[in-house]
Amino acid sequence: MTDTQVADSVLIPDEIARQIVLPEGHVDEDALFAAYRWLRNNAPVGRVEVDGYDPLWLISKHADIMEVERQPQTFIAGGTNHCVLQTQAGDEFTKQLLGGHLRVMDALPYLDPPQHTEVKNIGIDWFRPANLKRWEDEIRANAKESVRRLIAEGDREIDVVNDFALAYPLHVMMTLFGVPPEDEPRMMALTQDFFGTNDPDTQREDVEPLSPEAAAQQWTATVADFNAYFDALVEDRRANPREDLATVIAAAKTPDGEYFPKSYSYGWFIAIATAGHDTTSTSVATILLQCAKQPELLDRVRADLSLVPDLVNEGVRWASAVKHFTRRAVTDYTLRGQEIKAGERLMLLFQSGSRDEDVMDRPEEFIIDRRPNKHIAFGYGPHMCIGMHLAKMEMRVLLEELLPVVEKIELTGEPKVALTNFVGGLRHVPARFTFAKA
Repeated sequence: MTDTQVADSVLIPDEIARQIVLPEGHVDEDALFAAYRWLRNNAPVGRVEVDGYDPLWLISKHADIMEVERQPQTFIAGGTNHCVLQTQAGDEFTKQLLGGHLRVMDALPYLDPPQHTEVKNIGIDWFRPANLKRWEDEIRANAKESVRRLIAEGDREIDVVNDFALAYPLHVMMTLFGVPPEDEPRMMALTQDFFGTNDPDTQREDVEPLSPEAAAQQWTATVADFNAYFDALVEDRRANPREDLATVIAAAKTPDGEYFPKSYSYGWFIAIATAGHDTTSTSVATILLQCAKQPELLDRVRADLSLVPDLVNEGVRWASAVKHFTRRAVTDYTLRGQEIKAGERLMLLFQSGSRDEDVMDRPEEFIIDRRPNKHIAFGYGPHMCIGMHLAKMEMRVLLEELLPVVEKIELTGEPKVALTNFVGGLRHVPARFTFAKA
């Protein structure tokens, strides 16, 4: 066996497969990352069968994930595939609800070229760094207010996630959309429902708990609630256009000069409100947890705020809040010596790829001046996160405002990780903040 070819006889232990495929396997991150390492070293392209799920190829190395993602014509995100791994019962529930297909919403993660390209072009210019600079002052004002509220009560213990990290990115996104502040609690609840499909802490009351299709029920119900809310926003921006992101999306037209169907506007709004919120808050919480674990790191960045962009980049790599997407092969394909047949599904393990020893020196260490830092936490290829520059700006600005006024962060309990194999990370981080005296 060579490094680039894995023998057919390599058997992935059931405990490794279950650790990665099952949502509950992601709660113990030490065990999860050990499972990723085992895969990279022993079966980087490995086929598994876990009860209740489709058979899967687990793709764990950086180069292989990139190879798959740069070929959307061979490995599709939509069509007969559901880009998010659900149970077989969940997929069947979704098909029954949607008339035989799995596309829960008309959003970029569910689309393939050329349709993906057409829909992505609706907002691609708005998310370019040159345009985002126009919004930095407004984002900084939001960051200042978040920090002001945090320090108003003085030194104290907080939950870093729920008392600080969650609210800021949601408020930024809702401000850019023009959603009124009084509706933000509703948006917060829906975003937590959206990514908390497997977590008892965030399960909806209208979902039958512990049923095989519970996650799919919550997913589709939450999407319907989002659609109902955003319908009014689409109607308003088409009738009363403004200089905001909501207008760019709602008023977009096809090459024929007609408005895109509303479902594509809903898809854009949901994707930004959820992925643009949860991933950013997870990365912020991850960075602050590392500052608590490494006081010298906090001191170093406080003394030199030019290091904040590097701190953000390493925090994004470390958190890798989007844990996976799935793809389905439409033709036979050989990947690292393994024969993937047409119709078979692949689970792309972005967390593993961003800790691949082949591209990362000392990947299990949090190193802010890592050079190079070739993580794939934002994905790769056509499906690379369109909002990554906005996310990095949000985090940079927040940390530039926060870190100078924080002398110390001390953990006061064990952090808790969300029960999810899709998007998420830290759920609770109990910590005491000591603020610098004026």
